Amino acid sequence: MHPSARAHRVYYGLFVIICQYGGFHTMAATILFVSPDPFYRAMWEGLLSDQGYKLFTTGGAEAAFLACPELLLDLVVVHILLPADHGFEVCRRLKADPRNRLMPVVLLMESPGAEDFSLARKSGASEVWEQFHTREELLLRMRSILELKSDLDQQAAEVIISIARIIESRNPYARGHSERLSNFAVRFGKSLGFREDDLEVLRLAGLLHDIGNIAIPDAILFKSGPLNREDIRVVERHPAEGERICAPFRSFRHALPIIRYHHERMDGSGYPDGLKGDHIPLIAKIFQVVDICDALTSDRPQRRGLPLPAALTVMYEEAEMGWLDPELVSHFASLVIGADHAMALARSCRSFPAQTGQWLKHS
Repeated sequence: MHPSARAHRVYYGLFVIICQYGGFHTMAATILFVSPDPFYRAMWEGLLSDQGYKLFTTGGAEAAFLACPELLLDLVVVHILLPADHGFEVCRRLKADPRNRLMPVVLLMESPGAEDFSLARKSGASEVWEQFHTREELLLRMRSILELKSDLDQQAAEVIISIARIIESRNPYARGHSERLSNFAVRFGKSLGFREDDLEVLRLAGLLHDIGNIAIPDAILFKSGPLNREDIRVVERHPAEGERICAPFRSFRHALPIIRYHHERMDGSGYPDGLKGDHIPLIAKIFQVVDICDALTSDRPQRRGLPLPAALTVMYEEAEMGWLDPELVSHFASLVIGADHAMALARSCRSFPAQTGQWLKHS
């Protein structure tokens, strides 16, 4: 086996092992309580109202299935009433969704027997809780499972970021790309008045945005010549693959729009979803501008990197073609070369729109 292929397998194996344990957890825990009984739903709302948790309740299984990926849940508690097997089925279906594979699901039952514990294990439940006699007992168990998940999450997330760096280091043309993107995306975000939590999302996305490359064969990822149509289709899967990898990790989830959409274009000609205009999240469009600038100014197997003014010229042209947000490109150019030079460059681009067309395929 070629050394690079062996390394690729090792990184992928590490990722699979990590995904058994969890993702980073730094925010207030979000909990979903599922019970067909409105009395118990109201009781849980009262019990957790002043504990700092974000609690959501639902009485139906279908609502629970829809809520899990939308609410970025840390814990689901399924209250099992007769018929008991319905609750086990809810748990099984929740855990069958790859986005929920790291999320603990607890089954709440009255006087569970040996068969109940067996069914709970088969359905993927993390724990089975009996009805609690005191509020303190409930809160203690809840804090215990959330703290355990948080500890494992933090360790796993740090390793995932390390793996992303290792993947990048294997490509001599990509070394330092993610760190540069993290730093410059934060600088761009600050210039736009972003809050600290949004800046952290930009920083994290810089490190993780290309982690989906782990799913691209080395023969394509490191190909020195032009990519054929089939190669391009494979490469264009990496944003969706990156989203799939990062989705189970809660602290990564706010970066998911960047990971998935940083190759979309304003006119809908991008990938993987062909989103247009305002359907592309703003934070993804901001990150995209920085990503393209770094790609254009970096050496690649097929070409040498452009000087910064030439790279900005290409970006102005892409904005005129409807690919990039023109206001963001203009603001970015003012940030990196100053407002006067940016305005002069923009005027020259409008006068000579095809001057650097040979560089338009940059990523």
